[in-house]
Amino acid sequence: MERVDSLLREMKDLLGPLEEKILRHPYLADLEGKKIGREKLRYFVKEQHHIITSDLRSVGLLLSRHGLPPGREFFWIVLQGEVEALNALGRFASALEVSGEEMEGYEPLPEAQAYKAYMAWLSLYGSGAEVAGAFLANFPAWGANCGRMSKTLKEGYGFTGGDLSFFELFSTPVADFEEKARLVIDDGICHGVEPKAIKEASRMLQGYELMFWDALQRISSV
Repeated sequence: MERVDSLLREMKDLLGPLEEKILRHPYLADLEGKKIGREKLRYFVKEQHHIITSDLRSVGLLLSRHGLPPGREFFWIVLQGEVEALNALGRFASALEVSGEEMEGYEPLPEAQAYKAYMAWLSLYGSGAEVAGAFLANFPAWGANCGRMSKTLKEGYGFTGGDLSFFELFSTPVADFEEKARLVIDDGICHGVEPKAIKEASRMLQGYELMFWDALQRISSV
């Protein structure tokens, strides 16, 4: 696993500036300062609804493409997480009085949906190692921001436990997730996947993550 360790260190150095921009995003500061009205939180729900419903199909395809170990175990964990996330998002939507029809009828922002579009591309053309590497790079920042949002929405906006299960789901580390992702990366490299491709997938997904927060801030400040 030494080559995986080395690759992940390189990715951390490469993506450090991007991660800092995500973790220090002004949307979160505006939320903590209560500059974003409760009604504007509906944009978060609607954009995430379109992302997760697409990601469910993407991860399902990844599971079918990588149905042997170690990919099977890893993508099964991810798929279960996506199903749980969609259900949890529904609880936050209910707290905001956003109906299923409203979410389905919403016209999402292209820049907010770039993440899901790239995920769909990876599910068709990417290796399991590229996806696992991209998730390892992306999920910690996303999870940290979800944890921060959960705290802010509880303390500053009056939401309670069940309402915030979406954020708490992502801010809680999944057992064995990193270990199983590393196995997928190692297996991919053994079968000819270039580390450069894994780093590129990670950089691209993290960049699209930043675009999501940029878009959310822009529409929430209108």
